[in-house]
Amino acid sequence: MVGLMGSGKTTVGRLLAKKLGMRFVDSDHEIEARTGATVSWIFEIEGEDSFRRREVETIDDLTSQKGVVLATGGGAVVHPENRKNLKARGTVIYLRATVNNILQRTMHDKSRPLLQTENRRQKIEELSRQREKFYSEVADIIIDTGRPNVHAMVQTIMNQLANPDRKKNSFDRQKKRPLNRNDKNNMNTSTNSAHLKVDLGERSYPIEIGTGLLKDVKLLSRTIKGKRLAIITNDVVAPLYLDKLTASLKEAGKEVISIVLPDGEKEKNWESLMRIFDFLMENKCDRKTTLVALGGGVIGDMTGYAAASFMRGVPFVQVPTTLLAEVDSSVGGKTGINHPLGKNMIGAFYQPEAVLADTSTLNTLPDKELSAGLAEVIKYGPIIDAKFFDWIERNIGKLLGRDSVALAYAIKRSCEIKADIVRQDERESGIRALLNFGHTFGHAIEAGLGYGKWLHGEAVGCGMVMAADLSCRMGLLDEVSRDRIRNLVEKAGLPTVAPDLGNDCWIGLMEVDKKNVGGEIQFVLLKSIGSAFVTRVPQNLLLETLKACTVQR
Repeated sequence: MVGLMGSGKTTVGRLLAKKLGMRFVDSDHEIEARTGATVSWIFEIEGEDSFRRREVETIDDLTSQKGVVLATGGGAVVHPENRKNLKARGTVIYLRATVNNILQRTMHDKSRPLLQTENRRQKIEELSRQREKFYSEVADIIIDTGRPNVHAMVQTIMNQLANPDRKKNSFDRQKKRPLNRNDKNNMNTSTNSAHLKVDLGERSYPIEIGTGLLKDVKLLSRTIKGKRLAIITNDVVAPLYLDKLTASLKEAGKEVISIVLPDGEKEKNWESLMRIFDFLMENKCDRKTTLVALGGGVIGDMTGYAAASFMRGVPFVQVPTTLLAEVDSSVGGKTGINHPLGKNMIGAFYQPEAVLADTSTLNTLPDKELSAGLAEVIKYGPIIDAKFFDWIERNIGKLLGRDSVALAYAIKRSCEIKADIVRQDERESGIRALLNFGHTFGHAIEAGLGYGKWLHGEAVGCGMVMAADLSCRMGLLDEVSRDRIRNLVEKAGLPTVAPDLGNDCWIGLMEVDKKNVGGEIQFVLLKSIGSAFVTRVPQNLLLETLKACTVQR
């Protein structure tokens, strides 16, 4: 059994050993028995390196024995010798838990030396990011431990142990598995289609990616459950795709009504939301009416918020038509509208029933909008997946040239990462905040210039350059990595120099940010490409970044 401290390895391991008629051993307890000292004492007196040496010896011994269910320490997988022995000598079960669950379970535990810190959440997030790739690397079976019934978890493990064709229940952030057309979570290379899932228990939903989905009557019938549908779209998308989608839905036996709103970020406001409510009321829509968001991020966010609020919640489906929406805003259930003082400050977490990303809609996307969407693709590399960042660097020309295979892979990989983060942290209390890399600066640009002057993706692209610069000034990120991020943003056709809003305006706008705690501005910064965290920053360094990255008057 592997997993973070507090993931339930001991509890689940004991029950599993009993079911299997095997002996249960906890490697930490075994080390204490062999040394006559507690783990905390070893850490304090001898240091972590000494403890890890003892851990390697103990796990080497225990994995050589038969009939054992072994619960390893949370950090055991970091050592390559342990990974080699665990993988070669037994079946490895990774108990995967969210940061919130770990925090709750270890809140009053004084026996864990690595958690003896003022900010336990930050430490747990850091350990999770460092170790996730190792857990996934060695695991034969992955079990999410969010469910309350431990016996049900053990039975799930028993069922998977009995299945000789079992496969990992997650994507590996570091390794790319070979494409397999029979694997529903992989890209079908003949059609550039993919089928993913946002795993949220009873609120789980599919993400369908492919060409021609708006004409796929069987898919629409299967994924959009309601009989009566209300399509919300805008005056740019409607002439292109509204009739096509309406015809397909009617062929699928649906009753369809629609409303067309003005296009633009400046329309993501209270007045537009009221127009949606007026439309729904006038057409006597009820709780069984499903809302369908046909458009980009603005339409998706507003439709989702309308669905969350109308009659206290009705179903909705995302049908994104921009790259930005397909790789980011349509997935994860963040809905809302803008306020003049801050972007997306009014809204709700409300998950769709499905996301249908028809990649053929990108054929009509203006070049500027395509570049804006690439900003949200690029961000996944610096925050969590260095290999994906390398891939984007190599393929940025193909992406800008609308190569169908490259775009399909970029969308799929982005959705995989987003879906897994949302699964771990639906309401942005932990790791999900990393998705806001570049957004603190970017949102300030949008609000400071007036919504719509810069596209959201343009502001985020520039914001990532600024966040990388600030990371470098903090002594976290090396200059080579900073320059790689800047160069890639520039190659994507995005601005790399911010407008001069004035320091007071910058600070005032960034103080209105959802990540902030106790009135202090929080930034997503980088330790390296692929490793991000949320932190406060000294104001003098922030001002240096503002000076270096803005157009000076």
